[in-house]
Amino acid sequence: MAVILGEALLFGSLSLVEYAGAVFLLFNLFIWLYEEPALCDKFGESYRAYCETVPRWLPRLVRRRGRR
Repeated sequence: MAVILGEALLFGSLSLVEYAGAVFLLFNLFIWLYEEPALCDKFGESYRAYCETVPRWLPRLVRRRGRR
């Protein structure tokens, strides 16, 4: 994803930016609509707890209180 955006900036290509946006949207839709529900069904409450503590795409920059 970042490579496509970098190429779009390098070449000044709006079509590459649009392509990167479409790919990002499709990846997210697949994860939200298929993968996460399937993992919830398979692992149940442990997966829900994992989702609450781990961000989907970007890491947290600040630690949560009460955790080491």
